[in-house]
Amino acid sequence: MSKEKTWKDVSIAGVPSKSSIGFLTGDWKTYMPIHDSEKCIRCLVCAMLCPEGAIHFRPEHNRVEFNLNFCKGCGICANECPAKAIVMKMPEEEE
Repeated sequence: MSKEKTWKDVSIAGVPSKSSIGFLTGDWKTYMPIHDSEKCIRCLVCAMLCPEGAIHFRPEHNRVEFNLNFCKGCGICANECPAKAIVMKMPEEEE
């Protein structure tokens, strides 16, 4: 019985056998998003543009949450946030 391949086993430019939902791809990132909930206007532009669906709005808590297990650190959320409530930092820079 062969072990199931992870994204790390797929050759460069290869296509994985399943979507990123099946792989925890968060360890791809160099930078990680740091969200400032005080600045956040909850427009959800970040969630709409996240290519991995790693950002979710939790209405019961009125907050935006990031699933860093799937975030690849692309920075689209930080670049497109109109309130500048997201910055990309190296993990060791996190306060």
